Amino acid sequence: MNVPFLDLRAPYLELRERIDDAVGRVLRSGWYLAGPEVEAFEAEFAAYCGAEHCVAVGNGGDALSLILKGLGIGAGDEVIVPAHTFIATWLAVSDAGAIPVPVEPDPATFTLDPALIEAAITPRTRAILPVHLYGHPADLDAVRAIADRHGLAVVEDAAQSPGAVYNGQRIGASPSTVAFSFYPGKNLGALGDSGAVVTSDRQLAEKVRLLRNYGSRVKYQHEVIGTNSRTDEIQAAVLRVKLPLLDEWNARRARVAERYLAGLKGLDLELPRVASWASHAWHLFVVRAADRSALAARLEQAGVGTLVHYPVAVHSSPAYAPLGLGPFPLAERFADEVLSLPIGPHLTADQVDRVIDAVGS
Repeated sequence: MNVPFLDLRAPYLELRERIDDAVGRVLRSGWYLAGPEVEAFEAEFAAYCGAEHCVAVGNGGDALSLILKGLGIGAGDEVIVPAHTFIATWLAVSDAGAIPVPVEPDPATFTLDPALIEAAITPRTRAILPVHLYGHPADLDAVRAIADRHGLAVVEDAAQSPGAVYNGQRIGASPSTVAFSFYPGKNLGALGDSGAVVTSDRQLAEKVRLLRNYGSRVKYQHEVIGTNSRTDEIQAAVLRVKLPLLDEWNARRARVAERYLAGLKGLDLELPRVASWASHAWHLFVVRAADRSALAARLEQAGVGTLVHYPVAVHSSPAYAPLGLGPFPLAERFADEVLSLPIGPHLTADQVDRVIDAVGS
């Protein structure tokens, strides 16, 4: 039995009739951008998150950079970011013209360690950008307390965490300002690139709406220097089909994670942990292995797909190495040790047991 790391056909096959109907509805309408499907999805996703506004954009990276630009963060400003994350988090800061200032992760949750943030704050710091990594929420109360003391904005990267819960509230609930990605492999995935900004700050939402559409509210009247970053009608229609199933699919992911945690217990692995205040979305199931290469090779031989999230610490990548940041020993260790096992709402119990057997062999 082969177990692929990710099967993007399965969500479509479960929802084929509804997705085909939704796409057909758009095609029959002849309206492909900035239309009723996008407006409806924005209202539905804002309500799901518990926020007042959702602005659909081209992708999750754009969502982050448009938030930063909407807050007036730019050249010469600093934004605190996790040292361990996907490079898109840092790239959004750079795209806004600001400087990413990395902080080591919490060894238990992989997310930004609040205990290390204040040491990184300078007079040029404008925002803290925690990432809800792998589906586990960052410790928002601790981050917000620091931000409030220093007069900083908090911008959340929830690309991997739609439906995750922090202290009883879904990620995206007021007073958060959050960037989401709907890349096809995400918990809530479109059929191509898509993303959203979720906030209860009306002025920021309006600024992002302006920036995403060439800086224009009225065609050919451009108030500011904007960009073109829009979710199209087909992606919005598909997301509307999937959104009502997000909690159910996340619950299926959680059952897979529980099976892994029970079956892999006692092996020579560092298993993921969940904080008492968090409900994990389980976008990824990430273990740490001292000899990751050997484990990955053994799983490949057994027909089990794996990926590494992420094999190079961002500060060590060619894109950011010239800044001379670091060292960040924990982020570098994670880059050497992390391995993602297959997880998803369509993984069967037999497939999960196959992975467990292959890891333990």
